[in-house]
Amino acid sequence: MDIDRVARWVLDALTAPRFRYVVTPNVDHIVRLHNGSGEPWHAAFVAAERDADLCVNDSRVLAKLARLSGLSLPVVPGSDLTRILIDAGMPAASKVALIGGGSGDAAWLQTRLPSASIRHFEPPMGVRDNVGAQQAIVDFVESEQPNLTLFAIGAPQSEIVANQIRRRGKARGAGLCIGASIEFLTGAKRRAPRAMQRLGLEWAFRLASEPRRLWRRYLVEGPAIFAIWWRWRDVRRSRQRVTSPPP
Repeated sequence: MDIDRVARWVLDALTAPRFRYVVTPNVDHIVRLHNGSGEPWHAAFVAAERDADLCVNDSRVLAKLARLSGLSLPVVPGSDLTRILIDAGMPAASKVALIGGGSGDAAWLQTRLPSASIRHFEPPMGVRDNVGAQQAIVDFVESEQPNLTLFAIGAPQSEIVANQIRRRGKARGAGLCIGASIEFLTGAKRRAPRAMQRLGLEWAFRLASEPRRLWRRYLVEGPAIFAIWWRWRDVRRSRQRVTSPPP
């Protein structure tokens, strides 16, 4: 699905009686899914990605690796998707919940969506490993009943909590795991120039912008994606040989 079709899907889901959520995996997600099996959160993260109502690609690196494998994998950047949804506006009397971020982010969101009621919940740090914090988010969403819930608490905790809400079946509308999208849209963080984005070098721009926070993700953990892709490619080829009919 291209980004416009994904945006329409989310907008249609705003009035859904059952909560549905979107995940936008990137290289970091894939590395965590493949190499994090010893972590206590891993099984919940795998389930959250698997059970998502919509899963779209947020990485030009993954798109290029897919292309090398003869696959088309459209890029749907989470920040661009969030911008399109905000620009589209919300129906009158609708509710939007922002999970994470600061009060300034919530205030900015209210100025951009004047017809909606913005509800903000700022959980404590460490949601990934804090069951109580996860439950507090679930309770907040179920209590407020927003039409759109924006999870701005990072991966894998955003996806894990979204899946908990979905499984309980007490909330409504759409949920979107947006990472740092609001910070990019407000200008608190700068996105890479379009030319670098098209070349798949947005990661390099982010690394240069926040080296102390991101060096490990991009220089140590991220390169594992190439070994993961290589192994997947070999497995895929083996399966194709087994299932191909004889000449």
